[in-house]
Amino acid sequence: MEWRGRRGSSNIDDRRGMGVGGAGGLGIVGTLVVLAVGYFFGVDISPVVEQTQRAMPGEERELTQAEREIGQFVSVVLADTEEVWGDVLPEQAGVAYRDPTLVLFSGAVQSACGGASSAMGPFYCPGDERLYLDTSFFDVMAQRMGAGGDFAAAYVIAHEVGHHVQNQLGVLGEVNRVRGQVGQAESNRLSVLTELQADCLAGIWARHASQRFGSIEPGDIDEAINAARAVGDDMLQRSAGRTPMPDSFTHGSAEERSGWLSRGMDSGDLAMCNTFREAGL
Repeated sequence: MEWRGRRGSSNIDDRRGMGVGGAGGLGIVGTLVVLAVGYFFGVDISPVVEQTQRAMPGEERELTQAEREIGQFVSVVLADTEEVWGDVLPEQAGVAYRDPTLVLFSGAVQSACGGASSAMGPFYCPGDERLYLDTSFFDVMAQRMGAGGDFAAAYVIAHEVGHHVQNQLGVLGEVNRVRGQVGQAESNRLSVLTELQADCLAGIWARHASQRFGSIEPGDIDEAINAARAVGDDMLQRSAGRTPMPDSFTHGSAEERSGWLSRGMDSGDLAMCNTFREAGL
């Protein structure tokens, strides 16, 4: 993916320099361990991170060259999503697109949705319309999941932006309302459909970004599809030494995630991303 020298977004809130106190004094290696444990064992260890954070307040620090570069990369990808969705959402849904803010943090962060740690992975908070990302997650993708590459990282950002699109379309609010009225199995099913739709929306972005910016290079699409497969619930559960349990899935299987991403890429059409309708809802 060719991104250097291109326009970046101004909607970046970079909190990484506020100190690894954001990570509770864990440092980069410790943060990677936190991420790996959270993703491969399906355990939210944010209470541990928060306890450590209280015990070991951080200090402001200078970002490394690598951190500055990944920050620039994220800014360019976010700018691409702004341009694409700024046209696609009004054209296909009659809804004006509001740019979200992307918060970069190290270890732990506070949002309008509450406190969160890196162990929870990248997330979107509809309460403040912000995306939250600890860029160390990209290292975990490459080193532990076999899903490295610029476009694999871009897919992660585009997926979270997909949740922002869902929020503007009213999908997230309706899903959350219904999930509060049903049992755990049905709630998980709705969560999977929501995540798969966000994958499809990421695919729409990829298609339009390729046509508009010409920045996607040979092999980039394979990187994104590989990343979508790597974060499938079945793959993560197998990596943790567990037998995949479909009823416990909250994001979808590897086949489902890569399939819906591909559908968005192939069609570029919001109407083709209605996972709920296809599920008979």
